[in-house]
Amino acid sequence: MRACLFVPMLFAAMLDAHAQAQMERLSRGVVAVRTGSSSVYVGWRLFGNDPSGIAFNLYRSTAGGAATLLNGTPMTASTNFVDNSAPTTQANTYFVRPVLNGVEQANSASFTLPANAATQQYLQIPLQIPAGGTTPSGEAYTYTANDLSIGDLDGDGEYEYVLKWDPTNAKDNSQSGYTGNVYLDAYELNGTRLWRIDLGRNIRAGAHYTQFIVYDLDGDGRAEVAAKTADGTRSGTGQVIGSASADYRNSSGYVLSGPEFLTLFNGQNGAVLATTNYVPARGTVSSWGDSYGNRVDRFLAGVAYLDGQRPSLIMSRGYYTRAVIAAWDWRNGALTQRWTFDSNTSGNSAYAGQGNHNLSIADVDTDGRQEIIFGAATIDDNGQGLYVSGLGHGDALHVGDFVPSRSGLEIWDIHESSSVPGADLRDARTGARIFAINNTSGSEGPGRGVAADIYSGNAGAEYWGSGPGMTNLFNASGASIGRTPGSANFLVWWDTDTLRELLDSNHIDKYGTSSDTRLLTGSGVTSNNGTKSTPALSGDVLGDWREEVIWRTTDNAFLRIYTTTNVATNRFYTFLHDPQYRVALAWQNVAYNQPPHPSFFVGANMSPPPTPNITIVGGGENPGTQDTYQAENGLIGGGTVTETTNAGYMGSAYVNSSANGGYLEIQGVDGRGGGSKALSIRYALGVTSSRTGRLLVNGVAQNITFNPTGAWTAWSTLNVSVSLNNGSNVLRFESTGQDLGNIDQVTVQ
Repeated sequence: MRACLFVPMLFAAMLDAHAQAQMERLSRGVVAVRTGSSSVYVGWRLFGNDPSGIAFNLYRSTAGGAATLLNGTPMTASTNFVDNSAPTTQANTYFVRPVLNGVEQANSASFTLPANAATQQYLQIPLQIPAGGTTPSGEAYTYTANDLSIGDLDGDGEYEYVLKWDPTNAKDNSQSGYTGNVYLDAYELNGTRLWRIDLGRNIRAGAHYTQFIVYDLDGDGRAEVAAKTADGTRSGTGQVIGSASADYRNSSGYVLSGPEFLTLFNGQNGAVLATTNYVPARGTVSSWGDSYGNRVDRFLAGVAYLDGQRPSLIMSRGYYTRAVIAAWDWRNGALTQRWTFDSNTSGNSAYAGQGNHNLSIADVDTDGRQEIIFGAATIDDNGQGLYVSGLGHGDALHVGDFVPSRSGLEIWDIHESSSVPGADLRDARTGARIFAINNTSGSEGPGRGVAADIYSGNAGAEYWGSGPGMTNLFNASGASIGRTPGSANFLVWWDTDTLRELLDSNHIDKYGTSSDTRLLTGSGVTSNNGTKSTPALSGDVLGDWREEVIWRTTDNAFLRIYTTTNVATNRFYTFLHDPQYRVALAWQNVAYNQPPHPSFFVGANMSPPPTPNITIVGGGENPGTQDTYQAENGLIGGGTVTETTNAGYMGSAYVNSSANGGYLEIQGVDGRGGGSKALSIRYALGVTSSRTGRLLVNGVAQNITFNPTGAWTAWSTLNVSVSLNNGSNVLRFESTGQDLGNIDQVTVQ
């Protein structure tokens, strides 16, 4: 199809009135793989906060020598390049420099391709396989690398990889038998293992038991790790939760007694940050639908921007009968419960039995806050039921802008009951049915279902699956438009167009009207989770906007990150800066894994992606072209203090000035080439009169006035024109007889 150039217009249009979602401070994610005797493919990220006119220069340093510019003029059409003159017998280091208004900016983080690197389109992370063991019943087991999640654990802008190790005797809840312990490992891209968490004998192994979430929940620039724990769980630093000797396993291998916890771990070292009782408690096992322990131990997890600004942790229990969802906040070193939704609560009975083996998170009502799509039920951001379709439990779920001619998002949901449609497409805001596929088999409905734009001959996405009724490829009216694709599993953007490809087992296929075309077969790698045949993780984790696929090697010795080597002539900002897509990568490992979808339509004849309404926060230098500095990380004195009293601030606190002589000093502010810059000061002033103070930029003073914002919890932005030096600068806010506004963060644009 004809290539298009799409660039975000962050500074060309005003953002809406919704709160800005707090997103990660990422590096450019430069990746390089050898594609021939002297050719190397290189890809890098466009940020969601990059200005529309940004261009890039790509440099190569060979064997530590001087950097050489590889492109003729700054690149604007894409964020990938093929270096056809690489001296591959030597180590080659690649980095990019953004170009703004004709001026080169600082180097990105670099990527080094070692000398004589193999011609292959993947990176390898060496793994450390846990030792096997023997169950109390005498069954021997070993370990298999299973699901994976990503997060910047140390705040350097680069992702680390958190891997779940499953024993070979992991069980479905419906199956009795002992299992080995489950382990969580954190690895750097180079294979350095940061820590190992042992969940212990009282956490059973299986897809429905051991959900884990990796995300920066408090906005300090470093991701935490959350998981359900129990007596005997051992942290990455050796801390034991509860009793190390407790063993609550019964003779069938189930764990139906003993305490249950929710634990938040430090992403840098695996230490325990907080532990609290798991909500809800199991209570009476039989009240969940059976007495042997199947339905009581069905868990899901996720991350949602419930206030539109900061992420909250979502943990749940049950979906066949009773369903309970709990939302948690990690703020200022405290883990607090935000709300609980319980189908047993009066008025919520219709929500019982409506959960899937997976969930999704999206802003379905366009209020800037995300909801929990819990299968056939949707829970509002405030913890109240929004609506329920009533079609019950299912195995697959997709949420996205699948019908771009309609406003809002759509939900494609698969249903198991023989007495309801096997699948339906519904309006995500209201639950109104758009079309449904009848289950005429009289037995259990489809086990798989997928929604994506894979065929350019139809407007918007297509819908298909496997099982009763899923005999065709359907359009948004439910009409058959062609043959069913060869797989109904995962998805990946892989080649150069905007249609999505089919990802299943260890291969990637391109849909065609007569047959699928094989684009990639991963040799020596295998998929996870039995017949589910899912990757360890798939998503936009490196390079340009297209997605990587991470599989384990068949011997479990490595993770392989496969990246496309096709040179695209279009560019989008990284999907990691779309909040819906980013939280989808966080919940992808949950139960029956599902692929991520962004909040906007990507496909044939698409419109340019909307500007993401985000702010980039966290410690250290912002690798983007807009630097944000948290006020609480600055130097304070003269009576000025940090506070957390008034809600709505970003990061971990804000700064409250004294009336006279107080100061806030922010050092190391990047001048981004120097010259005139716009300084945006996020503040709140809950009085009726303005307050004036002084701003010193490298010792040069000017008066600044903060106008009332209406309340101390109402945050606004004061824009000030300043002149900065190229390189490091010092900003100092001083009170000169009046309190200033409460200062939250300062952004250089």
